[in-house]
Amino acid sequence: MCLILLAWDSHPDYSLIVAANRDEFYDRPTALAAFWSDAPSVLAGRDLRAGGTWLGIDRRGRFAAVTNYRQGQREPAAAHSRGRLVSDFLTMEFPPREYLRQLVEQEADRFNGFNLMVGDARQLLYFSNREGHQRTLKPGIYGLSNHLLDSPWPKVTSGKTALGALVQRGGPGLTAGLFALLSDRSQPAEELLPDTGISKEWEWLLSAAFISSEEYGTRSSTVVLIGRDGRVVFTEQSFGSGGKSGEQVRFEFVIG
Repeated sequence: MCLILLAWDSHPDYSLIVAANRDEFYDRPTALAAFWSDAPSVLAGRDLRAGGTWLGIDRRGRFAAVTNYRQGQREPAAAHSRGRLVSDFLTMEFPPREYLRQLVEQEADRFNGFNLMVGDARQLLYFSNREGHQRTLKPGIYGLSNHLLDSPWPKVTSGKTALGALVQRGGPGLTAGLFALLSDRSQPAEELLPDTGISKEWEWLLSAAFISSEEYGTRSSTVVLIGRDGRVVFTEQSFGSGGKSGEQVRFEFVIG
């Protein structure tokens, strides 16, 4: 996943609002978001190659999401898939802070570069093994792509602005507005592109919120609304090569 926008404790009706795009090669096998048969409390898509996931929530209201950290040349294969970071948290009983403590002490260096969000009804935490310490997030609007949290990449900056405007506006149409900002294919001026050690052509392709090409692009857009009343609405739209729309799934449940 290459773009996660969050409003944490910033809306009168929702404790957490998430709008996220997962970007990946189209030939990587993936299961649509669903409650997992081997972990019935977990709602998430699934990477069928490595078994983990990029974003999910459970029936207790625990949320997690991960992005890769982009640093130029592809890293050698690591001991563990980064998708395990999300699935492990959602299937374990540890509170968010304890989960991150154990991760830092025991195995954070066994993964390639990552950014990880974990949280529940009381707290939302961020950790990157390229930064090395966890952060407890205060109420506010946050954006994460493939660098550290709130790095001022154009799509992060514009996405945070758009999310902030939706939160301030209030009223109906929030989910539609979130999907609209995730579908933004506009690209910034060349001088605003980040320099992450990849070619200019790839920087240009990856600079949009919604990425579309024949081989690589936005595979899914996900909106998660966690209400202050405990009601969760999880909606995910999938996409195929060239940005062609696929299946949409929607789930509603009350945190138990």
